[in-house]
Amino acid sequence: MRLLLSLILGAVFVMPSNSYADDPVVFISAFAAGEKGAIHAFQFDSKTGTLKPQQRTTDVQHPFFLVISPDGRFLYSIDTDKFGGNEDEFVAAYAIKDRSGKLERLNQQSAKGTASCYLDIATNGKTVVLANYSTGSVAALPVSKDGSLKPATSFVQHNGSSINPKRQKAPYAHSIVISPDNRFALAADLGIDKVLIYRLDATESKLSVNDVQPSVSVEPGSGPRHLTFHPNGKSVYLINELKNTVTYFDYEPQSGKLTTQQTISTLPADFDGVTHTADVKITPNGKFLYGTNRGHDSIACYRIGDDGMLRMIKIQPSMGKGPQNLLVTPDGQWLICANMPGNNVIVFKINSETGELTATGEPVTVPMASCIRWLK
Repeated sequence: MRLLLSLILGAVFVMPSNSYADDPVVFISAFAAGEKGAIHAFQFDSKTGTLKPQQRTTDVQHPFFLVISPDGRFLYSIDTDKFGGNEDEFVAAYAIKDRSGKLERLNQQSAKGTASCYLDIATNGKTVVLANYSTGSVAALPVSKDGSLKPATSFVQHNGSSINPKRQKAPYAHSIVISPDNRFALAADLGIDKVLIYRLDATESKLSVNDVQPSVSVEPGSGPRHLTFHPNGKSVYLINELKNTVTYFDYEPQSGKLTTQQTISTLPADFDGVTHTADVKITPNGKFLYGTNRGHDSIACYRIGDDGMLRMIKIQPSMGKGPQNLLVTPDGQWLICANMPGNNVIVFKINSETGELTATGEPVTVPMASCIRWLK
């Protein structure tokens, strides 16, 4: 994961402002070298699924992951000149200036680790949490009223290892996701085969170990990567990078406790190649779940039963190499997929009855597309 890329020159490319009106804005980060590295802003046509370029912000380096504040006023991005290097990386804060997606840099704060790979924000907008892959840690940063970031007030170093000697010789925190009620934060650690459960004070930006259940383990060698809450707030779904599976947990909102219910493959039964999962998303109505396969280069589509159990619907080609990140639009009609090494983004129409995906239009070129975020 250690990449040596050159310094990105600060610049903002502005498109005419008379074309974006009230259309939604989609931000897509380009995890690329030099001037190719950027945060792209697109106008999204909700009728046709078309992405139209609007802005390209380049005063950020290796923007691997993004998050937008609940009020839509601010965007936060990973920022580092040497991703996964020896020096701590940064989280950069931006003000979103208008509906074109124009960004104004506010400040940056240390991520307290390296290969910073995930960001989430509390629904009150007062806390940003992050995961550091290479150094196996998580942290929480307070957000000021003006959207700028304060230094981290919580930092937790993970410990341990698991059975894969190449990928699990140490902790590798790959995501941290805040519960819908802001009371807990769940961190998936690929290196130790655990989801760690933290209590969260979202006002004071404090993480503490959950004394009811500090963590839950998955099958050794699974490599937990990303997770997401079901819209009902009572289920959590985890995608496992190394074993190419999805694990479903019952979730108790009052205690933060996770109870394993099911683990299901993301691949065809006859596939024997090398592939690793990446992202997992659920439709707003809670009916369908999608997970990405990098190597098999596909999107696994599932129906979620009334009991929370997953049933495979279909495995859909991702229309590009290495599907890295997904976004389901708030109306549940569209799924956007970022194929990072494929250097493109593709929009799929979601069949509301079957959950199957249909590609719309041609792929949009974005160098090393790594994260997709929606501006409400």
